[in-house]
Amino acid sequence: MTSDTATSAHQVLGEQPAGATAPQPTPGPGPGPTAWQLRLRRFGHLERPRATVRDRLVPPFPPQGTRAWAVLGLSQRAADRLTRWSAWGGPVLVALVAGLLRFWRVDSPNAVIFDETYYAKDAWSLLQYGYEGSWPKDANNLILGHPQQIPLSPEHSYVVHPPVGKWMIALGEHFFGLNPFGWRFMVALLGTLSVLMLCRIGRRLFRSTALGCLAGGLMAFDGLHFVMSRTALLDLVLMFWVLAAFGCLLVDRDRTRARLAAALPEDGSGDVRPDASVGDRLKLGLRPWRLAAGLCLGLGFATKWNGLYILAAFGILTVLWDVGARRTAGATRAWRSMARRDLLPAFLSLVPVAVLTYIASWAGWFATKGGYFRDWASTDPHRGGAWSWLPDSLRSLWHYQSEVYNFHVGLTSPHTYQSNPWSWIVLGRPVSYFYESPGRGQDGCPADAADKCAREVLAIGTPLLWWAACFALLYVLYRWVFRRDWRAGAILCGIAAGWLPWFMYQERTIFLFYAVVFLPFLCLAVAMMIGALLGPPGSSERRRTLGSVGAGVLVLVIVWNFIYFFPIYTGQPLPMEDWRNRMWLDSWV
Repeated sequence: MTSDTATSAHQVLGEQPAGATAPQPTPGPGPGPTAWQLRLRRFGHLERPRATVRDRLVPPFPPQGTRAWAVLGLSQRAADRLTRWSAWGGPVLVALVAGLLRFWRVDSPNAVIFDETYYAKDAWSLLQYGYEGSWPKDANNLILGHPQQIPLSPEHSYVVHPPVGKWMIALGEHFFGLNPFGWRFMVALLGTLSVLMLCRIGRRLFRSTALGCLAGGLMAFDGLHFVMSRTALLDLVLMFWVLAAFGCLLVDRDRTRARLAAALPEDGSGDVRPDASVGDRLKLGLRPWRLAAGLCLGLGFATKWNGLYILAAFGILTVLWDVGARRTAGATRAWRSMARRDLLPAFLSLVPVAVLTYIASWAGWFATKGGYFRDWASTDPHRGGAWSWLPDSLRSLWHYQSEVYNFHVGLTSPHTYQSNPWSWIVLGRPVSYFYESPGRGQDGCPADAADKCAREVLAIGTPLLWWAACFALLYVLYRWVFRRDWRAGAILCGIAAGWLPWFMYQERTIFLFYAVVFLPFLCLAVAMMIGALLGPPGSSERRRTLGSVGAGVLVLVIVWNFIYFFPIYTGQPLPMEDWRNRMWLDSWV
């Protein structure tokens, strides 16, 4: 069924759903509206219109109107053409803005900041040897020196993260060299592409180009995503693969439900009617988009291990979608039908594909002999016990992974910028990636400054966006629990999969920037809430105007907030007083 949220956004932009007027509840016998319903109508509330079975299975995209373009003085022909192109043109335009922001002086600061000291150098080592070699303590200065020196040794080093994220960073280094631009290039590119993906995902989720572009635009102007897109760390890479997997599952959902709708018999009105034999027995065939999701989830898991939790959550999500699809199609025992016909294919499409992708990501380690623990099994034939029948390389890899797991769960050493996951959603403790205090007249600090300057790269989200997301979380929770809105459930699944597992490791040393993994779903939640502010179909002009003003003001202040914090996202020198003005909370210092 076309959502209230999507339809309202279409109407504001001149797009109309099928028919010239907003849909109205189907008349029929029954009790009239209650006093409470009549009171709600004063604020624009209308009962939800009934949807056909076909529309419940495959919600249509409302035809886009041209009124907004006509207001700008365009001819009808030009307006029609722009409207046709907007499905891709809007997302591409938003992504171009995001890309310009992310690539602008991406090599500044000209330094190895925060954990780039691990991943940038490991990525270069993968290019040279296929595994992570060793570096001396003064390697960063030698790499950034003139002339450059690269003191890489083939002696293996102990690393605690899988290789895919480092291979992605290595692609940029392959083309542009071992320098800040080279090791940040691919992360900036993935950050830009993730904005494009979120626009398209939001469009498919809400059936609204406007809300899709809004979700992508919000992420384009989020400080945490911006900083992570300009820093050679692994979490942005993980977020990219998680978002790609979610998009693949959305496409799979639409295509599967369309297959069910096509198999249902038609009734006398031209619509389809539920049929138990179709809902219970139809085989849904090969589902390549779910296989693609398994590949993306495997690449995410092979970037950082917390991708494994997201694999489990998305696996549950896709089979629940199958249950709902079969029930809508008329299945009398939807759960049993899903278990018989969909559960095993879903498992095989996701789990084995992800595991094989993870193992394949260690190809460089397998193909060489110098990697850490590479010869662990072969040096002692008794190692492995009951698993000694496996190849030595696989047993060595398993031992390596078990040692890495022990390292991760035992990582409790305190860090200045560590934070508890409870505080992430309100940005309780950001992470300073880089900080310098240039004196007056030095390194861009104004000569007439009252004091020295501060130059910082602070990994923190746009505050007003994240604080608005707190309310958006409550809204999508309401939509899921009380309105059974599957879109809200999907958004909550993405947030929960990226956030809740960290509550099991609160004694660990963990950081706010881990939250970038579920940031796209926060942006979807805010977009859904803003769509609701615009008002449901059939709302009065006064309700529509107030909603549009409120939504517009919220978006504008979020963009202003990003611009205000832009200097501390990019390491620009600020007079100390201006820097202090941006430290809104004591815990940010």
